[in-house]
Amino acid sequence: MKRNLAYFLVVMLVAVASCSFTNKTFENDDKDKLLLDLITYVLEKGHYEPKDINDDFSVSVFEDFIDVVDPTKRYFLATDIAEFEQYKFQIDDQIKNTDITFFNVVYERLMERMNDAKAIYKEVLQTPFDYSEDESISIKYDEEPFVSDKNDLKERWRKQLKYATLGTYDSKISHMEKDNSDVSDDHDHSAHSPEEAEKESRKSTETTLNEFFDFVDDLERKDWFVQYINTIVDEFDPHTFYFAPEDKEKFDVSMSGKFEGIGARLQKKPEGAKIVEIISGGPVWRDQRLEVGDEIIKVGQNGEEPINIVGMRLDDAIKLIKGAQGTIVDLIVRKVDGSLEEVSLTRDVVELEESYAKSANIIKGNEQFGIINLPKFYVDFEDYNERNAATDVAKEVERLKQEGAEGLILDLRDNGGGSLKTVVEMAGLFIKDGPVVQVRSSGKEKDIYDDKDERIQWEGPLVILVNELSASASEILAAAMQDYKRAIVIGSKQTFGKGTVQNVIPLDNIVRSNEHGDLGAIKLTTQKFYRINGGSTQLEGVKSDVVVPDKYSYIDLGERDQSNPLKWDKITPADYTVWDGYIDYDKTIANSKKRMAVNPQIKLIEENAKWLKSEQDETQISLNYEVYKDEKVKDKEQSDFFKNISEYDSKLTFKSLKYEQELFTKDSVLREKRDRWHKNLAKDVYIEEAVNVLEDLKMSNMKNIKLASSVKN
Repeated sequence: MKRNLAYFLVVMLVAVASCSFTNKTFENDDKDKLLLDLITYVLEKGHYEPKDINDDFSVSVFEDFIDVVDPTKRYFLATDIAEFEQYKFQIDDQIKNTDITFFNVVYERLMERMNDAKAIYKEVLQTPFDYSEDESISIKYDEEPFVSDKNDLKERWRKQLKYATLGTYDSKISHMEKDNSDVSDDHDHSAHSPEEAEKESRKSTETTLNEFFDFVDDLERKDWFVQYINTIVDEFDPHTFYFAPEDKEKFDVSMSGKFEGIGARLQKKPEGAKIVEIISGGPVWRDQRLEVGDEIIKVGQNGEEPINIVGMRLDDAIKLIKGAQGTIVDLIVRKVDGSLEEVSLTRDVVELEESYAKSANIIKGNEQFGIINLPKFYVDFEDYNERNAATDVAKEVERLKQEGAEGLILDLRDNGGGSLKTVVEMAGLFIKDGPVVQVRSSGKEKDIYDDKDERIQWEGPLVILVNELSASASEILAAAMQDYKRAIVIGSKQTFGKGTVQNVIPLDNIVRSNEHGDLGAIKLTTQKFYRINGGSTQLEGVKSDVVVPDKYSYIDLGERDQSNPLKWDKITPADYTVWDGYIDYDKTIANSKKRMAVNPQIKLIEENAKWLKSEQDETQISLNYEVYKDEKVKDKEQSDFFKNISEYDSKLTFKSLKYEQELFTKDSVLREKRDRWHKNLAKDVYIEEAVNVLEDLKMSNMKNIKLASSVKN
């Protein structure tokens, strides 16, 4: 991919030079206008599918930027929006003329309204909340209108503050009802009456908002302008993104393989910061109480009153969550099932060792199989030979072969992708030779990436596990093995659906001379990849041969649920020959489907997935305390019922490979990680079914070998 990036930069530099981006051109303009001009130029010339910057584009930027700066609609009035609408069809022209009038008008009004909000919330919090009143609030903020006047705005704030305070009130009431000796945390739960609990809860909310607005006051105009730039950039596709200089530094740190924090990746949501990935080996992973889909709504520092991060910029929320190694962060989390939980974590340096491939032996009676877990398609871009996913998987395959594995499971669940080169090499471990993926750049003929090595490292039965979070490179490998009929894919109805390739372009490499300092970088979608059968994985992902539900089955997580995704399409197929190693390939799939249809554990998982979806769809929240308590009890009962899923026992035995067992004497942490992994594998019904499929494929393989032998004789 570096060759493509180098070519792209040469083209861009020639084009930019001809357009004379120099100091002289911008001597009367500020850095914001330079950025706007430069980024839109790069988007138009370098993006895989550049959009027309027209009136429709203008309307999208208008609506999305308002949503970015006021997602809960508690700042702007309807009159403000009406005033802004004079620019609704002008933003495209402003972009072309490096005019930032729309941004300036919105920014200045936002600062004014935020200042008004400080007085509003302080006034609202002076009056006790009546939790016996029968009223509710909608948290489907995108469907709520902007209020017409300041009185209505105050009422909106009142409901939102009552909602924000309700959880704290419940916590204080619950502790009040217990004996003081039962209090198990360091927070002040000293309220001795419902009136005191209500008063202290309001005070806690006020403290949180005071700290939130302290953060807002520390933001500079340039921070808000970056949000505007990224609103424009996001219209092209969800994976194109502008990094301000400090954000580019954080990106570089993330690529280095170490994080100092809690070990979770977050996504901004109106209701808080949603956990979208948990980094193995980090504090969240070790603690085991948080999971993908949980939303962090408040953040505290080692016992101090937590700050509400609802409506806060993600960057600012992350600043609160991250911190020095050894310090403690308190997270108030809305779980996937809707319940609230407080989780205290000790921050740490998160090593990404657990992002590397690992394997284990699976023992079932007299049979032995192997499993390789691959969390991502990693690579050292500075030195490909240093360490990469393809080389590591090849080593694990060889080790499993030597220890007698009769079938292999490649677990790509939650694998968000990575290096394209490693995918091609990895696919080559399982096929003789041939195409693996097709790649197309804008306006060019397709390129076919082939495995040219005729050596097959693993000829035995192969199963690939995927889920809704398997994306990009994972989808390429699963699709290729499916098209070759080399492996049976088990998992979600469809994978994530990311079929695009990005490159990071430092903007300083494009402008000829610059007096404004570091300009940051842009992560740009430059290519699209396709299956060897010609279909794109974009939006559609990979459809499993055997579909099994999981907790994410009905939750909006895929590319199709992102903003402005590129469309699905297809190109001509590549020339490839289907694998002839299995004689009962289709029968094996049919047998697996029959088993899954009557498996009670699968039915329980399906019920859980539907319940989680219904909980997420519940956006009208009662502000009556008795109703709140009743709902909380019901949710807890349902949540506890579905905890039976984690008690499943497949009766399979998992063992580390010999080389790893030798390391345990010197590395107790590694032993703990593997023991926990094996314990979880033993509860995994998908692994159990993958083993069943391997048994069927093994028999199919043996029949084929016997058939080939008889024909030869």
